This record gives sequence, C-alpha cells and structure tokens, in this order.
Amino acid sequence: MTMRLADIAAHAGVSEATVSRVLNGRAGVAPATRQAVLTALDVLGYERPPRLRQQRTGLIGLIVPELTNPIFPAFAQVIENTLALSGYTAVLCAMTPGGIREDDYTELLLERGVSGIIFVNGEHADSRSDRARYLRLIERGLPIVLVNGYREDIEAPFISNDDVTSLEMAVAHLASLGHRRIGLAVGQDRFVPSIRKTEGFRRGMAEHLGVTDVDDLIVNTLFTVEGGQAAAQRLLDLGCTAICCGSDIIAIGAVRGARGRGLRVPEDVSVVGFDDSPLTPYLDPPLTTIRQPVREMGLAVVSTLLEEIGGGRVPRTELLYRPELVVRRSTAPAPARLPVAADASAGRRD
Repeated sequence: MTMRLADIAAHAGVSEATVSRVLNGRAGVAPATRQAVLTALDVLGYERPPRLRQQRTGLIGLIVPELTNPIFPAFAQVIENTLALSGYTAVLCAMTPGGIREDDYTELLLERGVSGIIFVNGEHADSRSDRARYLRLIERGLPIVLVNGYREDIEAPFISNDDVTSLEMAVAHLASLGHRRIGLAVGQDRFVPSIRKTEGFRRGMAEHLGVTDVDDLIVNTLFTVEGGQAAAQRLLDLGCTAICCGSDIIAIGAVRGARGRGLRVPEDVSVVGFDDSPLTPYLDPPLTTIRQPVREMGLAVVSTLLEEIGGGRVPRTELLYRPELVVRRSTAPAPARLPVAADASAGRRD
C-alpha cells in the first residue's frame, strides 16, 4: 500500500498525504490537485475506490413522493434543469398510493447505473422509518442528497427548509393582525417536517401571544384537501379565528371547511398556507403562505450532489434555508367577535 501511494503521488506530483486525502474524500484539496490524483490512478491502472468512480451514464435519480402536490413538480423542475446544464439527465420517479415504493425505485435506478440519487421528502422524513435503506447506498459509495426531513442517524448531506422558523413567522403575522385564537392544521406527527412545524407553532404562540398550552389547537391530519377541511372543522369548533396550515393543499381544504359553515375568508377566518405552490396566487382568495425557497434549495441540492460525484466530500450535516412570508388576501385583522358558526359550535361543546 505504501508503494502504491508513492507511485500515485510521484505520478501526480503531490505528496502521499495529499493522495490519502483524495482517496478518503477529505476536504482541503484543490479541485485541480484532486483531478491530478484521480488521473494518476487511471493511468497507473489502479481501480478507483467506489465513491470516486465516475459513472458514465450521466443519469441522476430523482425520487419525489407525488406529483399532485404542486410543490414537488416545482422542486423537480429546478433540479432537472440545473442537472441538464451540467450534462446530467434526471430520472424522475414519483410515488402513488398503492404503487411502486421508494425502495423499488431505488433498485431500478441502481440497475440503470445512476451516478447518484436525490430524495425529496422521502422515507427519510418519516421519523419511524428504517434508515438501513440509506446506509446501504452510503456503504456502496453512491452519492445521495436528502431534501427536508433531517435525520441525525443518517450520515448524508441534507438540504432543508427551516420549518420551525416558518411557523413562527406565520403565527407572528396572525398575531400582528389581532388574532388570539390560532390553530394549526398539520400532517401526521411521525414526519419530521410536521414535528418541526409543530415546534415552530408552539414557539410562536408562546412568544407572540404568551400562550403555552396549545395542545388542543393542534390537529394532525392528512396532506389532502379533505384532511384540511376536517382539521378546520375541529379548529373552528374551538373558536379559532385563524388557521396555520402545514401545506397549501391543507389550506385549500381549510378554506373549504370555513365556507362550508357559511364563514368568509378572510373576514371571519384567516388562513395561512405553506409552500407557496405555483397556483396559490390564483386561488380565491389568493393565499397568504410561507414560501419555501425552492430555487435556492434545488441549486444547492445539485451542487452538493455533483461535488460528491466529482470525488469531493461535503459536510454530513443539514443546510437550512430561510423561508419567506408571502402576504396575500386570505388573512385579515381578527373579527370583532367570534364567527357566528364557531360560537354556536363551541356552545354545543360546553
């Protein structure tokens, strides 16, 4: 092994320590130097370590949970276009209920010889899921990047929206409009984004309203229009004049739920979404929402993955991107009194 390092170092014109850093994927090596070492490996006939092997297919796997939620096609578009500019082609894999699972897609992509895989809100976002599926990919040297749903037990690069800050911003906005009874309609509590959004909601309620007992004001539901409608019914029963939602899809359901009671949005009930999906400005009313920085996150995802494919090693940590509050017409000052329908429902519960 010593002679092998010496041969490579002599051919590349660098020290053996530099060769060792390149082979182990350590930082602190200039791109030109790293390439010289890799070229020396090839010329001398040494086999590159698995993580340093350039795949020739130019294919990148891109796995998303669905395409019905507009935020995921938005991510896919940015990632696909950015990969194309670097000469790579994205193989888009979208799950459907009862259809092909993430693990099945992963095996298909490996059979195609992809250079790496990007997982957007995948199984990693489920706090109860088995991390072994990702460890197997890491052990075989395949570059992967995970989007949203950070897990400390998976040693891989993560790119995430700051979900905690997102809900703090939503609560701060509603509190500034005079709302005191604010509810949260969010996804199932096993998912990391939902856990973080709930934490942000709790922090926002404590900081801006001095309210710490908010358990009754949090409804975990499905990421569907129907889930949002059902959650809104429960929160309106509790006299909420404003609802923060874990996605724009849930928010659409919340608006439907309020209108089903004869309430007006935003005059009687304010609704805040999450994602800023492409269609939210055209809803009735246009939806106030928290914007995920999709473009910036997508660019970071591709940059991170290509650095890994090129033999570099990026930090095994999470890059958090700050969201933006986009105020439209689904939020307004709190009504002078509780909405009539909510008052009546609350009375029936006493």
